[in-house]
Amino acid sequence: MTDLPVNETNPDADSSAGKQVIARAAAVLRALENQSAGLSLSQISKASGLPRTTVHRIVAALEAQQMVMSGDKGIRLGPAIVRLAASAHTDVIAVARPFVEALGRRTRETVDVCVFRGQFAVSVDQYASDHELRVVSAVGTGFPVHCTAHGKMLLAARSNDDVRAVLGAQLPKRTPNTLDTLDALIAQLDYARTCGFAVDDQEHALGVCGIGVFVRTGLADDYAIALAVPALRFKDQFDALQAALMQCKSEIESVFGTAR
Repeated sequence: MTDLPVNETNPDADSSAGKQVIARAAAVLRALENQSAGLSLSQISKASGLPRTTVHRIVAALEAQQMVMSGDKGIRLGPAIVRLAASAHTDVIAVARPFVEALGRRTRETVDVCVFRGQFAVSVDQYASDHELRVVSAVGTGFPVHCTAHGKMLLAARSNDDVRAVLGAQLPKRTPNTLDTLDALIAQLDYARTCGFAVDDQEHALGVCGIGVFVRTGLADDYAIALAVPALRFKDQFDALQAALMQCKSEIESVFGTAR
């Protein structure tokens, strides 16, 4: 009997090759995560552990699908990835939105819903304050996790060993109030795990404060909700803000069946 080509006699071989291609493409995409300025082919090769020629071939295929894009400073994630990421959060946003809006109306402060992405908490939804003096940022903004309220709660959901692995030794100082040592940050995370909320006291930007909570959804991604408040109003309203935020967290978790 004449041997047939491998792809007709051994479909498992084709399946294995397909998995390898997908794994390599995923490695390239992971290397570009949080690299807003872009990376060169050599930098992607080093970060992904793939040969430069392989990276070049994969990048060309991904660029054709708008999953990556090339610019003057290098290669970065493309618009197709942004669209996919947005659709992945649709269910969480849809469930949380009525409670987020209720929190915003109750407090008259800006409410941010964020997802954990390595060293950043990325905004996926927002209810903007109606105050003349308010804190508003664009959906899609990446906030450093070590100096924001929602970021700290996303870190607090992890072990201290994981926190060290995510952040490394250096904590960029954004304001004079930013905690710039891991020991100081971890002490604050330990307290946040106990009390259930974290505070940003002008650590990310002067004049801006925040209070955040972790929201258990039972899904693969981790989410947090925070109130962003001008420092001028924060201390006087803290107790009411904290109570309203905890109520919002409880309401959302009740819908997902994860409330404790």
